[in-house]
Amino acid sequence: MVKKKRYVGLSDAERCEIAILIKRKCSQREIAIALGRSPNTINREIKVNSIAGKYIAKKAKAKSRISRRSRRFQWYKIEQNNELKDFIIEKLKPPNDWSPKAISGYLKDQQTELPYVSSPQIYHWLFSSLGQPYCQYLCTKRYHKKKRTKKTDRVMIPDRNPISERPDIVEDRIELGNWEFDSVVSSKRSKSKFALAVAQERTTRLLQAKLVPNLKPRPYAKAISSLLSGHLVLTLTTDNGIENKQHKLITKSTGAKVYFTDPYSSYQKGGVENANKMLRRYFPKGTNFANITQAQVDLAVNTINNKPRCILGYKSAIQYAVEKGLLLGGVSY
Repeated sequence: MVKKKRYVGLSDAERCEIAILIKRKCSQREIAIALGRSPNTINREIKVNSIAGKYIAKKAKAKSRISRRSRRFQWYKIEQNNELKDFIIEKLKPPNDWSPKAISGYLKDQQTELPYVSSPQIYHWLFSSLGQPYCQYLCTKRYHKKKRTKKTDRVMIPDRNPISERPDIVEDRIELGNWEFDSVVSSKRSKSKFALAVAQERTTRLLQAKLVPNLKPRPYAKAISSLLSGHLVLTLTTDNGIENKQHKLITKSTGAKVYFTDPYSSYQKGGVENANKMLRRYFPKGTNFANITQAQVDLAVNTINNKPRCILGYKSAIQYAVEKGLLLGGVSY
């Protein structure tokens, strides 16, 4: 995640440097390059803090300080103007129920009699001791500024391997042992955590599925590992669901690296997505997997694996897997 740069005000030394470079007739862009600042910052500094068309570092500093101080207490002009104050209170109260933003916008665009005041300054006035009695008319009913907690960068899936690093040969579906896996969840209405862990081999389209009580990362990783036991596994591809957080457990069990698709790019694991679609014929959307047994799942999987597939030359996935030597350790279906 790219962190947004925070603006830092100009220092006294920078203002002195600006004044010197202006005397040397340097352009604003040249000044910006010399100070490592944005040209817009230099332009605004010269435009706002010059006096009588001349930029003097000491006076620019004083003017900037006064401006900051006046901005901090700008809300006080509401108390100094009774008409403005009465107007704001009237619009805040029922039946008007205007928000501070609506009041500010109306003052700016719809009328010229009353002075303009921004919505942040209306909030500052409301949250001050003078405006507290009128906070009850806010839709949030908040009497104080909401405290913002510092956000930390969370890594949802640590040490994830992007699909761009996956060997190119996997894309051709020629090499055996490259799998995709995904999950099929219960309906939201059922509020059930039961789901299916689904895996499919990319070349033979051999399908595996197992009922899981929840999608917690560790149990889910163990379920995927058990599905792949006894099979040739070279690579694995999945999406960025939080259930895949413990992907290293799968790698430890199978010896194969797990690769992750790009966000919102389910087509990059289109094989298992199609397998999910076929499973939905037996377990349609709205199914509560808490009411399904593993025997029912196995029956559906065996039916899919034993039917002729056009993409396999009308051979079944089982037949094709046996011919290609995908199955290891006497796995039977």
